[in-house]
Amino acid sequence: MAAAAMHTSAEFINLKPNMWKKNPVRASGSCCLGSSSGDEISRKRKLPILLFDVMDTIVRDPFYQDVPAFFGMPMKQLLECKHPMVWIEFEKGLIDEEELARNFFIDGRDFDLEGLKECMRSGYSYLDGMQELLQTLAADDFEIHAFTNYPIWFPSLAFHSLKRSFMSLCLLLSCFHRYNIIEDKLKLSAYLSWTFCSCIAGKRKPDPEFYLEVVGHLGVEPCDCIFIDDRPTNVKCAIEIGMGGLCFENADSLAKDLSDLGINVSVPKL
Repeated sequence: MAAAAMHTSAEFINLKPNMWKKNPVRASGSCCLGSSSGDEISRKRKLPILLFDVMDTIVRDPFYQDVPAFFGMPMKQLLECKHPMVWIEFEKGLIDEEELARNFFIDGRDFDLEGLKECMRSGYSYLDGMQELLQTLAADDFEIHAFTNYPIWFPSLAFHSLKRSFMSLCLLLSCFHRYNIIEDKLKLSAYLSWTFCSCIAGKRKPDPEFYLEVVGHLGVEPCDCIFIDDRPTNVKCAIEIGMGGLCFENADSLAKDLSDLGINVSVPKL
């Protein structure tokens, strides 16, 4: 594990029940990134960069209610019947839809994969106030990225034809955008970039290496980022590498927490 992630919980500052941060996040503003050629032309970049989890932070997650209903069993029974690793492997991009269907249940029973996908699609919706909040942040020119554990839903033939080279990852990302069920329905890309997804990186939150790759890709310091997620374990990992971290409860509380960090969000009817 990189040294940047080696912090103890004693270093955390508890600001309020749903908000933690390691070091003070820079106030909202901009920085100049000089060009690699050393000339005087610089590019303005507004800080902080906002990193959003998607499921149950921006979008309702249908897994806990709709999916058990689809299979006709309570969640407890579904978890007992389901293979314990198959969804994790799917979110990491290690298996495709066909393998998910074959291995979803421990006993190998068949199920309607297309029906499951339609169940997921039907259950996706913006959480109350989140579309308006994202719209406000995007209108204020904040740089916003998805940082999410999410699988690729796309034909298995395309998956099996790819190898993990740089060019094939670009193709994989292209396929992800074409077959992303959430994007197809809710058009999140109007407000953020689908930049950091577990199915592309081959890593899931709260793996610290995933967070460090995000910071490296963005080319900023961890304290230049604010990470928002509904899972405290994921927020804790962000804090441990030096990001600002907000544990999501609802759009109203998030707007207030962002305001506490110098990002004034005025969203009607939150």
